[in-house]
Amino acid sequence: MALTKVIGNGLGTLGDGTANDTKIVFDGNAQDFHIGLDDSADSLTIGLGSALGTTSHMIFDANGHITKPKQSAFLVHKNNSAQENLAANVDVTITFGAEHFDVNSDFNTSNSTFTAPVTGKYFLSTAIRLGQLDTDANYHIITIFTSNRSYRVLLDSNNTFSGDSLYHSFTVATLADMDAGDTAKVEFNQGSGSAIADASGDPQFTFFSGYLVC
Repeated sequence: MALTKVIGNGLGTLGDGTANDTKIVFDGNAQDFHIGLDDSADSLTIGLGSALGTTSHMIFDANGHITKPKQSAFLVHKNNSAQENLAANVDVTITFGAEHFDVNSDFNTSNSTFTAPVTGKYFLSTAIRLGQLDTDANYHIITIFTSNRSYRVLLDSNNTFSGDSLYHSFTVATLADMDAGDTAKVEFNQGSGSAIADASGDPQFTFFSGYLVC
C-alpha cells in the first residue's frame, strides 16, 4: 500500500493504482473496524475487524448500490403445514416453522417469534390465507403483535358472507418501532362462532417477513 500526501491542500491518496486491496483499520479497545477498497470486486467496504472482506457490514459497489450483509431481515412460512380448526375467542399464534431466509438469525421457528436485535424501526408484513371462515362468527382478526403495540386487520364475517367462506386472505403491513429485545409474532382471533377456520400452510399464501429499516 502506498500513501501519497499532497501538502498544499491537505489531501491524501491511499494506494498506488495497481490491483491491490487498500484499507484503513481503526484499532479500538473492544472492537476493530476497517474501511477499504476491495479491488477484485471494485467495491468500498466497511466492516468489523482488521481483515478486509471477512465481516462486511456495508458494501458500496461501483454503480452506487449499497448492501448490508448483516442487516436483520427474515422471510418465514409454514412449509405446507396447515393449522386447522383454530380456536375461537382467544388469540392464537400463527406458526411459521420454516425459513426462506433469516439474516442475523433473529427469527425463532420454535415459537414463531422475531426478536429485534437493536432498537429501531422495522418493516413487518404478513399474509395469511384462511379457509372455512364461519359466517356465524362476529369477526375474524389477524394481528402483528409486538411488544410495544398491535397492528390489526378485521373482517366482519356476519355482514360479508352469506355462507362459510372457503378462502379469504388477510394482509397486514406496518413500520413498527421496536426496542432491542422486543418481539413480534402473528396472531389470529375469532369472535364467537365455531372453531372451524384453517390457516393454509401453502408458502405462496401464508408467510411473515420483516427487516430493519433504520
